[in-house]
Amino acid sequence: MTWEEMLPLLWPATVETAQMVGWSTLFTVLLGLPLGVALVVFDRDGLRPLPAFKTGLGFVVNVGRSLPFIVLMIAIIPFTRLVVGTTIGTAAFVVPLTVGAVPFFARLVETALREVGTDVVQAAQAMGASRTAIVRKVLLPEALPGLVAGLTVTVVALIGYSAMAGTLGGGGLGDLAVRYGYQRFETLLMIVTVVLLLVIVQLLQSLGDWVARRLSHK
Repeated sequence: MTWEEMLPLLWPATVETAQMVGWSTLFTVLLGLPLGVALVVFDRDGLRPLPAFKTGLGFVVNVGRSLPFIVLMIAIIPFTRLVVGTTIGTAAFVVPLTVGAVPFFARLVETALREVGTDVVQAAQAMGASRTAIVRKVLLPEALPGLVAGLTVTVVALIGYSAMAGTLGGGGLGDLAVRYGYQRFETLLMIVTVVLLLVIVQLLQSLGDWVARRLSHK
C-alpha cells in the first residue's frame, strides 16, 4: 500500500479517534470530578464525614477500575444500546470509554485533592466558609495542577482504550489497524498507525505537563 492510498484512510480514522476521545473526556470530567470530590468530602476526616457512604462509593470505583476494558465493552453492550441505540461506531463506544475512564479519573481527582494542605482548609473553615465554598474556592483551585496532570493521564489512557475499541467495530485508528494492518497484512499501514498514535500521545502528554507546570508556578 502506497502513501497515496494510506492518507485517505488515516485522516478519517484520526478524526474518529479524536471524536471518541474528545466526547468521552468531556463526560469523564463531568462525572468523574464530582465523584472524586465526593470520595474526599465524605471520608472519615472530610468536610462532611459519611464513612459508610464513602465506603460504598469506593467499592463502586474499585470495581470499575478492576475490569479490563475489553471485558467492560462487552459487559455493558445492553446499556450502550439503551443509551445510543446502537453498539457499533464512534458514538456507541463513547459510552464504554466514559464508563471505563470515570472511576480511573475519580481516583486521580481524589489523590490530587488529598495533596492540598489541611492548614489551608482549616483557615477557610475558621473564616466561616461553607463546605461548598471550600470545595469550589479552596480545594479545587489548590489542586488544579494535580487535576490537570490527572486529566492528562486519563486522556492518554482513553486513546489506548479507543484503539482497543477498534477490535469491536468502534472505528478510529484501532479499527484501521485491525482491518488493514492485521486482517489484510498491510504491515506498513500498521506501523504508520502505531507511530501516529505514539505521536498523538506524546504531544498530549507534553501539553498536559506544560500546563500543569505553569499552574503550579502561579
